[in-house]
Amino acid sequence: MNIFDKIYQQAKANPKIIVLPEGNDLRVIEAVSQATKENLARIILLGKAGDILKKAKKNNLDISKVEIIDPQDDERWDDYVKSYYNLRKRKGVTKKSARDLLLHDPIYYGVMMLREGQVDGFVAGAFYTTSHVARAVLRCIEKDPQYITASGAFLIEVKDKSYGEDGLFLFADCAIVPLPSVRQLADTALSSTEIWAKVTGYQPRVAMLSFSSRSSSSHALLDKVKEATEIAKKLRPDLIIDGELQADSAIVPEVARIKVPNSPLKGKANILIFPNLDAGNIAYKLMQRLAQARVVGPLIQGMAAPCSDLSRGCSSQEIVDAIAVTTVRAQ
Repeated sequence: MNIFDKIYQQAKANPKIIVLPEGNDLRVIEAVSQATKENLARIILLGKAGDILKKAKKNNLDISKVEIIDPQDDERWDDYVKSYYNLRKRKGVTKKSARDLLLHDPIYYGVMMLREGQVDGFVAGAFYTTSHVARAVLRCIEKDPQYITASGAFLIEVKDKSYGEDGLFLFADCAIVPLPSVRQLADTALSSTEIWAKVTGYQPRVAMLSFSSRSSSSHALLDKVKEATEIAKKLRPDLIIDGELQADSAIVPEVARIKVPNSPLKGKANILIFPNLDAGNIAYKLMQRLAQARVVGPLIQGMAAPCSDLSRGCSSQEIVDAIAVTTVRAQ
């Protein structure tokens, strides 16, 4: 049984209410049809029921177990408007702009449903950009008090089981913070260990990546990763964290023995923290396309409620995976 079989089993054991705001996207409809068939979650789609049901019927998709809500007809719409206005009025949001936003933007509507406790998790991004989804989450959901920053993590399963945790990794940050500060890098590492342990049950082994392994070169960018590593270690001395490391030193035991023989990771890292968004985003997309890795995310971490973004190039299966992971995070 691979890790995704385990995640699906865990989701089925205690299905949660997950909202997907992009109800008119065929990939989303396909995904929720499969997710409800497998009892991975109780699904709410946002959109016009007539349009969604017509598209489902045309494509022979059963969404009879899916609840469809049109924000324009939802009896709680006014409550969400008032809540969003009170939340953002100091930022210049007026009652009218709050009404217009929640009437026309399903992403914000879905996030407000999560904020108000009407759903347990949120999955979006098949149509809307990551920046739009992340902005809505950051504006509406409180941060987890343990962390100072949000970040985007990906679960990545490669076919070669000799790497990571039987082929499984978590990459971060690949979605949100372009140039993280030292503290943000440390924070991303720590929040990544939490989501890793929650979703996979495996012990986290964290590598802080760069272009050098333990001062094999000298540069201000390396100093930043070193400092972030030390902060993370001081905050969580119970965790296995090492850096700065090149990718091969982090994941290949034979290379680790040569380059960093005293590394506690011993070339068996399962969580890879990238020094900036360029590196993280490029790395995960290359893994997905060239290595044909199974990818879930970005899972938005560091927040008080489980939110998952999607790549606009996602498949329906990737959406199903995101639903399952979000359910497990919400349990």
